[in-house]
Amino acid sequence: MGAQHTELAAADDPFPRPGPGLQPVEMAAEQLEEALLGGPRRYSRVQAARAAGVSLDRCRRIWLALGFADVDDDATVFTDGDVAALRAWNSLIVSGKIRAEGEVPHARAIGQTMSRLADWQIREMVTRIGEVAGTDETARAVGVAELTDAVLPVVESLQAYTWRRHLVAAAGRIAAVSPDELSAATMVVGFADIVGYTSTVRHTGINELAVLLESFEENAAETIVSNQGRVVKSLGDEVLFVADTARDAAEIAVRLSDPGRASHDLPELRVGMALGRVLTRLGDVYGPAVNLASRLTSLARPGAVLVDKELAQALRDETDYRLRVRRPTAVRGYHHLRSWSLRRRAE
Repeated sequence: MGAQHTELAAADDPFPRPGPGLQPVEMAAEQLEEALLGGPRRYSRVQAARAAGVSLDRCRRIWLALGFADVDDDATVFTDGDVAALRAWNSLIVSGKIRAEGEVPHARAIGQTMSRLADWQIREMVTRIGEVAGTDETARAVGVAELTDAVLPVVESLQAYTWRRHLVAAAGRIAAVSPDELSAATMVVGFADIVGYTSTVRHTGINELAVLLESFEENAAETIVSNQGRVVKSLGDEVLFVADTARDAAEIAVRLSDPGRASHDLPELRVGMALGRVLTRLGDVYGPAVNLASRLTSLARPGAVLVDKELAQALRDETDYRLRVRRPTAVRGYHHLRSWSLRRRAE
């Protein structure tokens, strides 16, 4: 493929690379790029699509689905690694192991997950290099080189390990369900959000806000997964989670709303949960139960948990929790919404 190499004028290159006389930081950045991409950019999209055996239009759709910015078809952007990845992916589609109609959604799910992870990781890494090297450009360049050589292989290995572990966990959950329940199943959906977050943002500095959100996300995730739940996603001041059983969901909720959180410098939360049929798609959840849980969260008082009728009925024989019916309330989409407050029963 080397004969297909195409040179562009600097003004036409969407990813301009430093020329002769590179400064230490620029050299390190170029080294990092080539280490991550597995080599230099050598091919246009036309050349990459031809080499991988896919159409130009399909190559573009996959590229965009993965979350990468669009480029001109003749821009020298693609590497040998890009061609190899596209060829390998195409083999899965051709073999039927992944359905053709699922190609773009599958790629989009991977791209969205990796984009958020990569953005967070590189910010953390660059911040760490800055803390160690300060403004010394040579020291910063050394830091980038060490990052390339030492940190990235370990992180890449850990990501693959974690992904495989989650595949095992997901397979264990899914293996027992019927084919009809693979995309839709009955489960508890819950939201937990930080009380007074809007006011806090107005009166809190960026560094303090980062500490607040980190403590919230860490505690919420630990509480959810340690009680058999799953974090669907974090939405700034709010976390969306699911649980397969009413009891697991109740335990998560009462722990998230524990009055003792303040003594551990954790923000006060309010929680809303609903039980119902839920559609699972690309790692997210959809359905009336999701909307209902969101509405209940908005109604909950600070430190309180509200649940819907179906979840209250599922918990009626649980002796560890106390339910109290509330007066019906009108909220957006629900004119006569009934709810129950949930607390741990005093011993």
